[in-house]
Amino acid sequence: MSLRPLLMLPALLAPAPADPAFLAAPPEGPAEALFQRARDLRYAQHWYEAAQAYRQLLHAFPDSSRAADARYWLASSLEQDQRWDEAAAAYSDFLQRDPDQRLLGKEAKLNRVRCWGIRQWDSAAAQAGLTNALSDPLPDVRVAAALQLARRRDPRAVPVLQAGLQLDACSEPCRLALLAMGVQPQAAGPVQGRFLVIHIRQKGQKDVVTIRVATSLARAVGGYLSDAQLKEAHAKGIHMDRLMDQALTVPRGTELFSLDDGKSRVTVTVE
Repeated sequence: MSLRPLLMLPALLAPAPADPAFLAAPPEGPAEALFQRARDLRYAQHWYEAAQAYRQLLHAFPDSSRAADARYWLASSLEQDQRWDEAAAAYSDFLQRDPDQRLLGKEAKLNRVRCWGIRQWDSAAAQAGLTNALSDPLPDVRVAAALQLARRRDPRAVPVLQAGLQLDACSEPCRLALLAMGVQPQAAGPVQGRFLVIHIRQKGQKDVVTIRVATSLARAVGGYLSDAQLKEAHAKGIHMDRLMDQALTVPRGTELFSLDDGKSRVTVTVE
Protein backbone atom coordinates (compact mmCIF):
# COMPACT_ATOMS: atom_id res chain seq x y z
CA MET A 1 0.00 0.00 0.00
CA SER A 2 1.38 3.37 -0.99
CA LEU A 3 1.82 5.98 1.74
CA ARG A 4 1.55 8.87 -0.74
CA PRO A 5 -2.25 9.40 -0.33
CA LEU A 6 -1.89 9.39 3.46
CA LEU A 7 0.96 11.88 3.36
CA MET A 8 -1.18 14.21 1.26
CA LEU A 9 -4.15 14.04 3.67
CA PRO A 10 -3.07 16.91 6.04
CA ALA A 11 -2.63 19.20 3.08
CA LEU A 12 -6.13 18.36 1.85
CA LEU A 13 -7.64 18.98 5.27
CA ALA A 14 -5.75 22.23 5.97
CA PRO A 15 -7.79 25.40 5.36
CA ALA A 16 -7.07 27.21 2.15
CA PRO A 17 -5.17 30.48 2.52
CA ALA A 18 -7.54 33.39 2.81
CA ASP A 19 -7.94 35.69 -0.13
CA PRO A 20 -6.52 39.08 0.96
CA ALA A 21 -9.14 40.85 -1.09
CA PHE A 22 -11.87 38.92 0.74
CA LEU A 23 -10.51 39.74 4.21
CA ALA A 24 -9.98 43.41 3.59
CA ALA A 25 -12.69 45.78 4.78
CA PRO A 26 -14.82 47.19 1.98
CA PRO A 27 -13.38 50.47 0.78
CA GLU A 28 -14.94 53.51 2.40
CA GLY A 29 -16.87 55.52 -0.13
CA PRO A 30 -16.52 59.29 -0.37
CA ALA A 31 -20.08 59.85 0.91
CA GLU A 32 -19.43 57.73 4.00
CA ALA A 33 -16.10 59.46 4.62
CA LEU A 34 -17.78 62.86 4.43
CA PHE A 35 -20.57 61.71 6.75
CA GLN A 36 -18.03 60.50 9.31
CA ARG A 37 -16.15 63.81 9.06
CA ALA A 38 -19.37 65.76 9.66
CA ARG A 39 -20.20 63.53 12.62
CA ASP A 40 -16.74 64.06 14.14
CA LEU A 41 -17.16 67.81 13.80
CA ARG A 42 -20.57 67.59 15.46
CA TYR A 43 -19.18 65.50 18.31
CA ALA A 44 -16.50 68.16 18.77
CA GLN A 45 -19.29 70.78 18.92
CA HIS A 46 -18.00 72.56 15.84
CA TRP A 47 -21.56 73.21 14.76
CA TYR A 48 -20.89 75.59 11.86
CA GLU A 49 -18.28 73.32 10.29
CA ALA A 50 -20.48 70.25 10.85
CA ALA A 51 -23.39 71.94 9.07
CA GLN A 52 -21.11 72.81 6.17
CA ALA A 53 -19.94 69.19 5.91
CA TYR A 54 -23.50 67.84 5.93
CA ARG A 55 -24.48 70.34 3.23
CA GLN A 56 -21.48 69.30 1.17
CA LEU A 57 -22.51 65.67 1.45
CA LEU A 58 -26.09 66.39 0.40
CA HIS A 59 -24.93 68.49 -2.54
CA ALA A 60 -22.37 65.98 -3.80
CA PHE A 61 -24.25 62.76 -2.99
CA PRO A 62 -28.00 63.50 -2.91
CA ASP A 63 -28.88 59.83 -3.44
CA SER A 64 -26.56 58.47 -0.75
CA SER A 65 -27.97 56.07 1.84
CA ARG A 66 -26.74 58.62 4.38
CA ALA A 67 -28.81 61.46 2.91
CA ALA A 68 -31.75 61.19 5.34
CA ASP A 69 -29.49 61.12 8.40
CA ALA A 70 -27.44 63.98 6.97
CA ARG A 71 -30.56 66.12 6.54
CA TYR A 72 -31.60 65.55 10.15
CA TRP A 73 -28.15 66.21 11.60
CA LEU A 74 -27.74 69.27 9.42
CA ALA A 75 -30.87 70.70 11.05
CA SER A 76 -29.65 69.67 14.50
CA SER A 77 -26.25 71.30 13.94
CA LEU A 78 -27.92 74.52 12.81
CA GLU A 79 -30.10 74.46 15.91
CA GLN A 80 -27.08 73.95 18.17
CA ASP A 81 -25.45 76.87 16.38
CA GLN A 82 -28.53 78.96 17.31
CA ARG A 83 -29.43 79.62 13.70
CA TRP A 84 -33.08 79.15 14.52
CA ASP A 85 -34.70 80.07 11.20
CA GLU A 86 -32.27 77.95 9.19
CA ALA A 87 -32.71 75.05 11.60
CA ALA A 88 -36.52 75.18 11.41
CA ALA A 89 -36.34 75.24 7.60
CA ALA A 90 -33.90 72.31 7.62
CA TYR A 91 -36.15 70.28 9.91
CA SER A 92 -39.06 71.01 7.56
CA ASP A 93 -36.97 69.85 4.60
CA PHE A 94 -36.10 66.62 6.42
CA LEU A 95 -39.75 65.96 7.32
CA GLN A 96 -40.88 66.57 3.75
CA ARG A 97 -38.18 64.49 2.07
CA ASP A 98 -38.01 61.66 4.60
CA PRO A 99 -41.53 61.09 5.96
CA ASP A 100 -40.77 57.43 6.72
CA GLN A 101 -38.25 58.34 9.44
CA ARG A 102 -40.68 57.92 12.34
CA LEU A 103 -38.34 58.17 15.31
CA LEU A 104 -36.27 61.04 13.96
CA GLY A 105 -39.45 62.53 12.52
CA LYS A 106 -40.97 63.08 15.94
CA GLU A 107 -37.74 64.57 17.25
CA ALA A 108 -37.53 66.83 14.21
CA LYS A 109 -41.05 68.13 14.85
CA LEU A 110 -40.36 68.83 18.51
CA ASN A 111 -37.04 70.51 17.75
CA ARG A 112 -38.65 72.63 15.05
CA VAL A 113 -41.32 73.76 17.52
CA ARG A 114 -38.56 74.79 19.91
CA CYS A 115 -36.88 76.86 17.17
CA TRP A 116 -40.18 78.50 16.27
CA GLY A 117 -40.84 79.19 19.94
CA ILE A 118 -37.60 81.12 20.25
CA ARG A 119 -38.35 83.17 17.14
CA GLN A 120 -42.09 83.70 17.60
CA TRP A 121 -41.74 87.28 18.87
CA ASP A 122 -39.83 88.38 15.76
CA SER A 123 -40.96 86.06 12.97
CA ALA A 124 -44.42 85.76 11.43
CA ALA A 125 -43.31 82.47 9.88
CA ALA A 126 -42.46 81.08 13.32
CA GLN A 127 -45.86 82.13 14.67
CA ALA A 128 -47.58 80.49 11.71
CA GLY A 129 -45.55 77.33 12.19
CA LEU A 130 -46.56 77.07 15.84
CA THR A 131 -50.21 77.68 14.96
CA ASN A 132 -50.13 74.93 12.34
CA ALA A 133 -48.44 72.58 14.81
CA LEU A 134 -51.49 72.85 17.09
CA SER A 135 -53.22 70.41 14.71
CA ASP A 136 -50.30 67.99 14.32
CA PRO A 137 -51.26 64.28 14.50
CA LEU A 138 -48.86 63.74 17.41
CA PRO A 139 -50.23 64.94 20.78
CA ASP A 140 -46.74 65.67 22.11
CA VAL A 141 -46.11 68.04 19.23
CA ARG A 142 -49.48 69.77 19.67
CA VAL A 143 -48.81 70.34 23.36
CA ALA A 144 -45.25 71.54 22.71
CA ALA A 145 -46.58 74.13 20.26
CA ALA A 146 -49.31 75.20 22.68
CA LEU A 147 -46.79 75.64 25.49
CA GLN A 148 -44.69 77.88 23.26
CA LEU A 149 -47.69 79.98 22.22
CA ALA A 150 -48.77 80.25 25.85
CA ARG A 151 -45.63 82.24 26.53
CA ARG A 152 -47.20 85.01 24.43
CA ARG A 153 -50.60 84.36 26.01
CA ASP A 154 -51.97 83.33 22.63
CA PRO A 155 -55.57 82.19 23.25
CA ARG A 156 -55.31 79.61 20.44
CA ALA A 157 -53.16 77.53 22.78
CA VAL A 158 -55.90 77.13 25.41
CA PRO A 159 -57.89 74.20 23.90
CA VAL A 160 -54.74 72.16 23.34
CA LEU A 161 -53.50 72.91 26.85
CA GLN A 162 -56.84 71.86 28.33
CA ALA A 163 -56.66 68.61 26.35
CA GLY A 164 -53.07 68.15 27.49
CA LEU A 165 -54.27 67.87 31.08
CA GLN A 166 -55.32 64.33 30.17
CA LEU A 167 -51.74 63.30 29.31
CA ASP A 168 -49.65 62.17 32.26
CA ALA A 169 -46.40 63.50 30.82
CA CYS A 170 -47.89 66.88 29.90
CA SER A 171 -50.54 67.59 32.53
CA GLU A 172 -48.36 69.60 34.91
CA PRO A 173 -46.79 71.95 32.30
CA CYS A 174 -50.21 72.44 30.71
CA ARG A 175 -51.83 73.28 34.04
CA LEU A 176 -49.14 75.78 34.95
CA ALA A 177 -49.29 77.38 31.50
CA LEU A 178 -53.06 77.81 31.77
CA LEU A 179 -52.75 79.39 35.20
CA ALA A 180 -50.04 81.75 33.93
CA MET A 181 -52.47 82.82 31.18
CA GLY A 182 -55.18 83.45 33.76
CA VAL A 183 -57.24 80.46 32.59
CA GLN A 184 -58.67 77.95 35.06
CA PRO A 185 -57.60 74.39 34.18
CA GLN A 186 -60.57 72.14 33.46
CA ALA A 187 -59.23 69.28 35.54
CA ALA A 188 -60.68 66.03 34.31
CA GLY A 189 -57.77 63.65 34.34
CA PRO A 190 -54.39 63.52 36.08
CA VAL A 191 -54.96 66.74 38.03
CA GLN A 192 -57.99 65.21 39.74
CA GLY A 193 -55.71 62.33 40.68
CA ARG A 194 -53.63 64.58 42.92
CA PHE A 195 -53.21 63.73 46.56
CA LEU A 196 -52.28 65.50 49.75
CA VAL A 197 -49.61 63.47 51.49
CA ILE A 198 -49.55 63.80 55.29
CA HIS A 199 -46.29 62.84 57.04
CA ILE A 200 -46.59 62.46 60.81
CA ARG A 201 -43.48 62.00 62.92
CA GLN A 202 -43.97 61.45 66.66
CA LYS A 203 -41.32 62.96 68.89
CA GLY A 204 -38.63 60.44 69.82
CA GLN A 205 -39.63 57.98 67.06
CA LYS A 206 -37.77 57.32 63.84
CA ASP A 207 -40.69 55.96 61.86
CA VAL A 208 -42.87 58.36 59.90
CA VAL A 209 -46.56 57.66 59.34
CA THR A 210 -47.59 58.57 55.80
CA ILE A 211 -51.23 59.10 54.82
CA ARG A 212 -52.49 60.00 51.35
CA VAL A 213 -55.72 61.98 51.05
CA ALA A 214 -57.49 62.90 47.83
CA THR A 215 -57.53 66.64 47.22
CA SER A 216 -61.33 66.54 47.25
CA LEU A 217 -61.06 65.51 50.92
CA ALA A 218 -58.54 68.21 51.80
CA ARG A 219 -60.57 69.44 54.76
CA ALA A 220 -60.05 66.06 56.40
CA VAL A 221 -56.39 67.00 56.93
CA GLY A 222 -57.45 68.98 59.98
CA GLY A 223 -58.47 65.72 61.64
CA TYR A 224 -54.81 64.68 61.82
CA LEU A 225 -53.76 67.85 63.66
CA SER A 226 -53.74 68.46 67.36
CA ASP A 227 -55.46 71.51 68.86
CA ALA A 228 -52.05 73.15 69.28
CA GLN A 229 -51.21 72.49 65.62
CA LEU A 230 -54.57 73.88 64.49
CA LYS A 231 -53.87 77.05 66.47
CA GLU A 232 -50.40 77.23 64.92
CA ALA A 233 -51.92 76.79 61.45
CA HIS A 234 -54.38 79.62 62.12
CA ALA A 235 -51.56 81.85 63.34
CA LYS A 236 -49.62 81.13 60.15
CA GLY A 237 -52.63 81.91 57.95
CA ILE A 238 -53.17 78.28 56.92
CA HIS A 239 -56.83 77.53 56.23
CA MET A 240 -57.98 73.91 55.89
CA ASP A 241 -60.90 74.93 53.68
CA ARG A 242 -58.50 76.36 51.09
CA LEU A 243 -56.15 73.41 50.85
CA MET A 244 -57.84 71.92 47.79
CA ASP A 245 -57.46 75.14 45.80
CA GLN A 246 -53.82 75.36 46.85
CA ALA A 247 -53.17 71.75 45.92
CA LEU A 248 -54.46 72.36 42.39
CA THR A 249 -52.39 75.49 41.80
CA VAL A 250 -48.90 74.48 42.93
CA PRO A 251 -46.42 72.06 41.37
CA ARG A 252 -46.34 68.48 42.59
CA GLY A 253 -43.84 68.02 45.39
CA THR A 254 -44.70 71.36 46.99
CA GLU A 255 -44.82 71.45 50.78
CA LEU A 256 -48.02 73.21 51.82
CA PHE A 257 -47.15 73.47 55.49
CA SER A 258 -45.34 71.88 58.41
CA LEU A 259 -46.62 72.13 62.00
CA ASP A 260 -44.97 71.07 65.25
CA ASP A 261 -46.67 71.04 68.66
CA GLY A 262 -43.69 69.61 70.52
CA LYS A 263 -45.17 66.09 70.50
CA SER A 264 -45.34 65.50 66.77
CA ARG A 265 -44.53 67.18 63.48
CA VAL A 266 -47.08 67.06 60.67
CA THR A 267 -45.98 67.96 57.13
CA VAL A 268 -48.37 68.11 54.15
CA THR A 269 -47.14 67.95 50.56
CA VAL A 270 -48.81 67.64 47.16
CA GLU A 271 -48.42 64.62 44.88
